[in-house]
Amino acid sequence: MTLFLKLFFDICLFKKGPQDIPASSGLLILLIPIYAGINFLILILSADAVNAISQVLVEIILTIASCKVILYIAKSPERFVQTASALIATDTLISFFALPAMATLIGQGTALAFFSVVALMLWHWAVSGHIFSNALNQPFTFGLGVAFLYILVSYQVMALLFPEIIITE
Repeated sequence: MTLFLKLFFDICLFKKGPQDIPASSGLLILLIPIYAGINFLILILSADAVNAISQVLVEIILTIASCKVILYIAKSPERFVQTASALIATDTLISFFALPAMATLIGQGTALAFFSVVALMLWHWAVSGHIFSNALNQPFTFGLGVAFLYILVSYQVMALLFPEIIITE
């Protein structure tokens, strides 16, 4: 497991790509509950358990479906397992690092926590762009564009399904 953790860190640091992950559906299946657990911990900070679980399930479906559609359109469906694994694993790592900042932001709302969360969101976008650029054999800027659309659509779907997550204050 340490080998996989290092691999996922290397992807987050732009040293490796999804092509370096074994094309193992078993690994993807193992990553999903870890992703769900970390994201549940973040969501439970501001939502009840049922709502948090619902949001996590929708996030998983969105990630898997978006990856499947993007790779299908690019005529590279054979890269699905590796790309989905990379997206889920790196999101899990970044979300893990976001836990203290999110807890502080929700609890006390400090400027440092806010800027930490923004920095982590930008890092997530860049890492997703890196993953898509490698998976699609396109330049990094293209991957950033695909990642931006993927994140934008995901946020819009989440806001549509869970209107309570929109801050109106």
